[in-house]
Amino acid sequence: MEKTNERRLKNSRYITGFDGIRTLAVIGVIVYHLLPYRLQGGYLGVPIFFVVSGYLITDLLLQEYEQNRRIDLVGFYERRLKRLYPALVAMVLATAAYITLFQRSLLTGLKDIIWTNFLYIYNWWEIGHGQSYFDRFNGESPFTHLWSLSIEGQFYFIWPLLLIGLLALVKQRKQIFQILLSLAILSGILMAALTIGGASSNRVYYGTDTRLFAVLFGVALAFVWPATKLKPVISQRLRFTLNGVGVASLIIIIAMFFLMSGQSRFTYVGGMFLFTIFSTILVATIAHPGADMNRLFSNPVFSWVGKRSYGIYLYQFPIMIFYEAKMTNIAAHPLFHAAIEVILILVASDLSYRYLEGPLRKYHYRHIGTSIRRFVKKQSPYGWKRLWLVPAILILIVAMTGAVTKPSRANQGDLALQKKIATNTKAANARNKAIKKKQAESKSSSQATEKLESKKTASLTGEEKAIATDYQLSKTELDKAKVMKVTAVGDSILADNSADLQRIFPQMIISAKVGRQIWDAPDVIKGLAAKGQLNDTVLINLGTNSPMSDDQLDDVMKAIGPKRHVYWINTHVPTRNWEREVNQKLQEAPAHYDNLKIIDWHSISKNQSKWFYDDHVHPNPTGNKYLAGLVARSMTKTEK
Repeated sequence: MEKTNERRLKNSRYITGFDGIRTLAVIGVIVYHLLPYRLQGGYLGVPIFFVVSGYLITDLLLQEYEQNRRIDLVGFYERRLKRLYPALVAMVLATAAYITLFQRSLLTGLKDIIWTNFLYIYNWWEIGHGQSYFDRFNGESPFTHLWSLSIEGQFYFIWPLLLIGLLALVKQRKQIFQILLSLAILSGILMAALTIGGASSNRVYYGTDTRLFAVLFGVALAFVWPATKLKPVISQRLRFTLNGVGVASLIIIIAMFFLMSGQSRFTYVGGMFLFTIFSTILVATIAHPGADMNRLFSNPVFSWVGKRSYGIYLYQFPIMIFYEAKMTNIAAHPLFHAAIEVILILVASDLSYRYLEGPLRKYHYRHIGTSIRRFVKKQSPYGWKRLWLVPAILILIVAMTGAVTKPSRANQGDLALQKKIATNTKAANARNKAIKKKQAESKSSSQATEKLESKKTASLTGEEKAIATDYQLSKTELDKAKVMKVTAVGDSILADNSADLQRIFPQMIISAKVGRQIWDAPDVIKGLAAKGQLNDTVLINLGTNSPMSDDQLDDVMKAIGPKRHVYWINTHVPTRNWEREVNQKLQEAPAHYDNLKIIDWHSISKNQSKWFYDDHVHPNPTGNKYLAGLVARSMTKTEK
């Protein structure tokens, strides 16, 4: 609870352990964003924030109602705005200004992003316009994480009104608790139902209705576990029980941080709901003055981080994304770069806490007229501090300019890459149809193969000689490639390389999509199998856009089946910190799958900067020849 409430409410408690639980939550989120392969469930820090907010706000409102027999709505909204709005406005405008000046490729939708955040409805805008929260490569937005602040903003606006209505109509706390618990369960059921029904991941992840159960658990807890009515002196047995339950819930929460992937179906059909229950139990044990959990979560470090957790959460994404956009060797030293980013985030949040959030939280806006007059006086008491108005105005002007500016054209390298991917995708789709039609028209697949096999003894044509030269292939390798029936599944790297691959492998079916994640692949593979387009040889090119778990890799291999030959191209993505982890996981995978072989693109491309476009990830025409040639040599060498 905020210290200002101690004066406003006579018996209010400041629960120091809540700074500790906020620290736990923000550490989970930050580590997940910086090193997602280290803490794949760190995003679950957000439900912890929701539970804490629901409990604290409701407990304070109930204390106010009991003390004054009324709730001062105007005062409540004023306190919330003073606490949350200054830092949000500063972050959004400063980020928009930076984008306008230095990263104009992110200008798309900037005007809508600004006003939806200021009205706290950004999460609903993201459902229709934003990218997946788990898409870590494809033009990641520095505003994506603000979805959760919109849900909290909606809660702060609507809940006091509903609470007043419930207190007036229902009156009995037990009945209100039952109503709130029922609504929380319905919210969890809705999340599961939409997931099972095939709703988009954005709809399930960002929706207020599907995430509301975490807030409602905290709200319901306040009705049966009021902070000011919990006894500080309890029996040794009860104290031991509370401590045991609290420690057990903490252990389970930390375990789920490590184990529960944001792409797992289980997460949305009960996993996150279960996690929130344990988070609520932990909050309850910390809130109880008779247990020791509050002391466990109270120390100077937790206090410092917890008080700045709002700013840390707020500034994290812009700092990470802008920093990583300027670095091209993050994969080589992921922990070093993560440490630098953490330092930058802590510095920004501390400055915000000291010089923006703190002063404006205490400021009485009814005195703004007087402040302006004092500010413009020749002998102003503000002195040199008035100079801060200059950068503030410049940031506002630049941000508003960016909001009304159409996205600038990308640099020539980006344009060439985008054009090539679009052209290749269209051409690959056309070739896929032609291959399917040709196979259908053939009397049998064996006859078609015999025709191609007969060409092995003939000399190479002029075009075949050109292919062999361009991709450094022998006649034997090219002959094998011509008759191989291959299905390739991948992301934008495969789309970029598709024309070269289909030039070497004329019977290759290609399914490539920009931004494709590994968790999308099983359904894609099953769809190809249903259409009869999943050949006995499968090429996979995934791992660029996000880290992968063992379970996700296993899902891909199970979808393909043990009887097919599988070749997986490892990754060259030096601008992302998961490159080493993905490649290590792929290197270890053949020990578990007899039908899997890894094509080591990373090793031969590692120091070849001239092979790539300006993003250092997608091969340019030169690099594509080396990549396609490597694939052909690797597959024809081992394929019988």
